[in-house]
Amino acid sequence: MRIRCVNVAVSAAVMLLSQFVPAVSAQSPSANVSVFATGLNNPRGLKWGPDGHLYVAEGGAGGTLSTTPSECEQVPTPVGPYTGSYTSSKITKIDHHGNKSTVVDNLPSSQTSASQGNLVSGVAALTFMGGDLYAVTAGWGCSHGLLHTNNIVFKVLPGGKWKQIADLSDYQKRHPVAHPNPDDFEPDGTWYSMISRRGKLYAIEPNHGELDEISTNGEIRRIADISATEGHIVPTAVDHQGDFFVGNLGLFPIPGGASKILRITQSGKIKTVVTGLDTVVGLVFDPEGFMYILENTVGQPFPTPGYGKVVRVTDDGLEDIATGLFLPTGITFGPDGNLYVSNVGFGPPPIGMGQIVKITVPPAKEHKNSKPAYDLDE
Repeated sequence: MRIRCVNVAVSAAVMLLSQFVPAVSAQSPSANVSVFATGLNNPRGLKWGPDGHLYVAEGGAGGTLSTTPSECEQVPTPVGPYTGSYTSSKITKIDHHGNKSTVVDNLPSSQTSASQGNLVSGVAALTFMGGDLYAVTAGWGCSHGLLHTNNIVFKVLPGGKWKQIADLSDYQKRHPVAHPNPDDFEPDGTWYSMISRRGKLYAIEPNHGELDEISTNGEIRRIADISATEGHIVPTAVDHQGDFFVGNLGLFPIPGGASKILRITQSGKIKTVVTGLDTVVGLVFDPEGFMYILENTVGQPFPTPGYGKVVRVTDDGLEDIATGLFLPTGITFGPDGNLYVSNVGFGPPPIGMGQIVKITVPPAKEHKNSKPAYDLDE
């Protein structure tokens, strides 16, 4: 049975694990993984701020509110209908000791149907630009059970307030991609990653399959319609190193080695540069230009606790940096040179089980080439 990929880009294929995954023993985290913070609800994208604190997007806890087909187009069953609440997602700040404080709360959060594991999404990713914090949402919108909302990009203001910058739901409805998947279609999208570059924001949307540029005045421009050339590969992760680099989740059951990294130019040209990956949900570059890739599950047919991994791309191939992660969802480098990962980033209740883990990164070996293997000439 092939299950369709949707939702928080971690997909509606991720049901209650006992329904689909044979009994397996979760692997313990590798020795360089330690818990940095706990008590989060579906942690997703995370970013260190200029103030030296870590900021985390919490998807929230969903809710029971819903909408009807008479009010808006719905997410098809069995993924839909969605239910949600207007108040359970938030942005959290964590200091160097792992102590948490709330930056913005009472934000919308929604979840898939019960048959699909009640998978939750809300605020999806964060980035800083010019000292200001911006966020992109994934679980908002009428199709996600929350009337009078849309998926948006917003700017965080002082005092726990925020201001909408761009309406992503409206843009996607007015600018459809070439090859949406009708059986797996979410009208409001399910945005996953966002970065900033030279005064602009760049966000990845997995369900429709696109990379878009967002200006602070609300203008949106599509950099690449990934669906047009790659089909429904569920692109999730984005970072920038000369060009954009994008990783994809893929479909379930996990075929093994089918996920990849695409290099996308500012003009939208796409080229595959790294292959042999599984369920990519994050990527980031270190100061030397080496790429680190976060894989949600490796070696299992469905997302499984204890099989998440971070790998580094080298001239010699993929080098394991950390293993035994528990359904990770986001990755970033800290000012201390360590990697920080959102762990226990999704799954069935109980809520409040999310973590941030710190990964000590071993030095990269010397390589024969002056550039990493994926840093290819045009």
